[in-house]
Amino acid sequence: MTTFLHRLFRLRRDAWEMLASVLIALGVVMLMQPFSLSLYSYSFLVTLVGTVMFIIVSHFPE
Repeated sequence: MTTFLHRLFRLRRDAWEMLASVLIALGVVMLMQPFSLSLYSYSFLVTLVGTVMFIIVSHFPE
């Protein structure tokens, strides 16, 4: 866990791409769940933030 946080603070691509992918997956799960309308309401925003983050992070150095 400390190496993951260390890579996040050093702005390396692998850790940030993983975080962006988790955000995209979380947004899709929030979109498909039938229980909470508030989770559904924020699902598009979470997916959009994850997608934009992934596009930006793909330009980071390895």
